[in-house]
Amino acid sequence: MEDPGAHHKPSRKRRAGAYAVHLYTASGAVLAMLILLAAFDGNVTQALWLLLIALLIDSTDGTLARRLRVSEALPGFDGRRLDDIVDYMTYVLAPVVLLWMSGYLPAGMFGVALAALPLLASSYQFCRVDAKTEDHFFLGFPSYWNVVAFYAIVLDLAPNTVGFILLVCSLLVFIPIRYVYPSRTRAFRRLTLSLTGLWVLCYAAILLQMPEPAPLPVLLSLLYLVYYVALSLYLTVRRPEPETEPVPAGE
Repeated sequence: MEDPGAHHKPSRKRRAGAYAVHLYTASGAVLAMLILLAAFDGNVTQALWLLLIALLIDSTDGTLARRLRVSEALPGFDGRRLDDIVDYMTYVLAPVVLLWMSGYLPAGMFGVALAALPLLASSYQFCRVDAKTEDHFFLGFPSYWNVVAFYAIVLDLAPNTVGFILLVCSLLVFIPIRYVYPSRTRAFRRLTLSLTGLWVLCYAAILLQMPEPAPLPVLLSLLYLVYYVALSLYLTVRRPEPETEPVPAGE
């Protein structure tokens, strides 16, 4: 007798495509290792290039997964967990180690304590079920420690300044500001995606000019950060109150 569910099983081609997407996501773990090796060897610019590649992979793997419907093709594989594991390594652990190894944090136990803050705060955030809202926002500072490390190095910030930034951003993890998810937040999505693409180009231009990048790409990239924070605050404030169902008479 024919299995009635046979026609609903994903084809081998579809399953292979789903595995390929997961492998694409998992490649970020290899990049994290290479970033750490570059940090240990003092190759700061190389580490920043690898951080950019990891960012591009993370920015595109979700779209690929949704288009190929990998959760349907491989229902027994948790792609979100894989993504969180890789993101923690590339967005949190590797950037913090890069800052430490490059001398952008205070020396001694004080610097170790400051380095521990984003590691601990992001550990909490990555385990929150509401870290990403249903309407596609990040709730609390979204662990962009790769961006923090990038500007600390490009702007050659003093260790105490970097430590202060780590402290503030770690605290912001626990404050329920709704940060824009550039590829998914619907409000101003086209503008945000266009400006995000420009920011990526500025990032690459800056690295090509390291160790003394031209002021223009640095300024443009910083203006994008201003836009991102301002839009996130604006959308947090103007968020409509959830509608409540009317209570039937007599209740």
